[in-house]
Amino acid sequence: MGAFSERLDPRVKLFFQAVFAFAALAHTTPRGLALLSVLVGVVLISAETSPLWVLREFRSVFPFLLGGPLFASLTLGSPWFVPADAIPPALASYRVILILCVSAAYIRTTPVRESRAAIQWLVPGRPGQFLGMGVAFVFRFLPVLQADLRAIREAIAARLGTERSLAERMQLVGAAGVARVFSRADTFSLALRVRCFAWNPTLPPLAISRRDVPAICLICALVGWVFV
Repeated sequence: MGAFSERLDPRVKLFFQAVFAFAALAHTTPRGLALLSVLVGVVLISAETSPLWVLREFRSVFPFLLGGPLFASLTLGSPWFVPADAIPPALASYRVILILCVSAAYIRTTPVRESRAAIQWLVPGRPGQFLGMGVAFVFRFLPVLQADLRAIREAIAARLGTERSLAERMQLVGAAGVARVFSRADTFSLALRVRCFAWNPTLPPLAISRRDVPAICLICALVGWVFV
């Protein structure tokens, strides 16, 4: 049957993401973030998306999210570490995690063609076509690159690359990753030409239905909460 979010109109899901981001920026208190956390849990359940999967997919941003509060709590003199100074950046980092969870739910439940159709509906004309094309390329190309990087790391580990220093491992992964990116880009360009890539292909029709009513009501509630 599929997840509930899969049957929603992609335009509604895009508007929900935008309004949720505004709500996360408007309500920065622990109470507000707790309410948003409950809402994120509902979103993930409706998308049948595990929070552990989200954290695993976005693990590359965690050093920055964790480093911000740690750096803010450090001082140049005694007592050297002030935990209270880490609270505001920690709340900001948590807001980013909540927004990433909502974005991950959208990506898991929305086909690329529907995302492109929604963007070209929101931004008409050639700019919308260019933007929709770019988003479609990113959605299709980025997972391939991520899989390539995982394969490179696994190959290095299988050859006892973990015994090397961190700088050497970064150099190996970076060099092999850049080479794989250029190779994938050439293959991708050839595939577009072979398939007679068009700027304005026939995209799936979009229509708001009764299934979207709960999401629209939730969007209206979030908008009202933003301005409260």
